[in-house]
This record gives sequence, C-alpha cells and structure tokens, in this order.
Amino acid sequence: MAAARRRWAAELLHLWFHELKPQNWFGSSAAVDDLLRRRFARELASLANRPVHEFLRDPETARAAILLFDQVPRNLYRNDARAFRFDPLARAIAKGALERGWDRGLSGPERQFLAMPLMHSEGIADHLRSLRYYARLGPRFGWPFARSHHAMIARFGRYPHRNELLGRKSTPAEIAAVEAGNHW
Repeated sequence: MAAARRRWAAELLHLWFHELKPQNWFGSSAAVDDLLRRRFARELASLANRPVHEFLRDPETARAAILLFDQVPRNLYRNDARAFRFDPLARAIAKGALERGWDRGLSGPERQFLAMPLMHSEGIADHLRSLRYYARLGPRFGWPFARSHHAMIARFGRYPHRNELLGRKSTPAEIAAVEAGNHW
C-alpha cells in the first residue's frame, strides 16, 4: 500500500485497518468513539465542505475520505442526525473511486468499506449497485448486509430506524421492521 499523500488520510487508514478490529468497526464503543473524536473530528469539520474532486486525486486519500465522511460521523454522532450529514459526500467519493477502479488490489475489508456509502444510501439505484458489488465480495465482506439493507430501501424507500433521529414519522410497518431487528 502506498502512503496516503495527506497525513490525516495515512493516519486514518492505519488506525482503521491496522489498529482497530472488526468488532470496533461494527460495534458500539465509547472508547473508539472518543479515539476517533480526538484524532479526526477536526478533519471532519474542516474538510466537509471541500469539493469531491479534491478527494479523488489519489486512491489512498479517497479511501480515507470515505472512512472520514461515512464511518467517523457514525461514531462521533452516534444516535444523532448528524451521523448521516456527510453521507452524500462519502457516496460521491465512493462512486468516483469505484469508477476509477481503485478497489483493485485491496483486501476484502478495504473493499467492503470503499463501497459502504452505497449501502448507507437511501436511494434504490445505489442499493442496486451495492448488491452487485457486495455479491462479488461474498458473505464474509458484507453481502448479507447489502441484501438486508436493500430490502429495507426496496420496501420503504428509506431506513425506518433513522426516522426518529431525522424527525420523520414512522408507519406501523416501519415500526414493526425496526422492532424485528432491522436497525444497523
């Protein structure tokens, strides 16, 4: 792996893929949330209004920016609508990186996170692309989650578990879906 051209990017990629473990990626941990807040909250705030093309100058910066705008907010703003504020930027960077073929040669986990903004989208077109991508990665790297996320978007056009945070009214069917465990 070539070193990222921006220090924050190199640090985030190293932390995410070499220091943190899968249970840190997908679990809830105040310690991990605090670590990410201390190390990357400043970058998240200062880079959030930059244009997409600035993050698509090299593969490593793009990969780190996807983590910064897709994963880091979910840790910093857990149970807060701000967790989803940066999703459009993360999605645009992910699409640009995939179009450039920057997932080639990456490990399974690295590829999984490169495309995760598509899975986090509430747009059905993004989910169709997500399904195709994660089907190639297989069950170890997100395929079952891509299917379950797609099912919610195909059924409701949005993620019901976000409704309360985003000030949206839930239907009885959405409430039942969340109570059945469809809340990631």
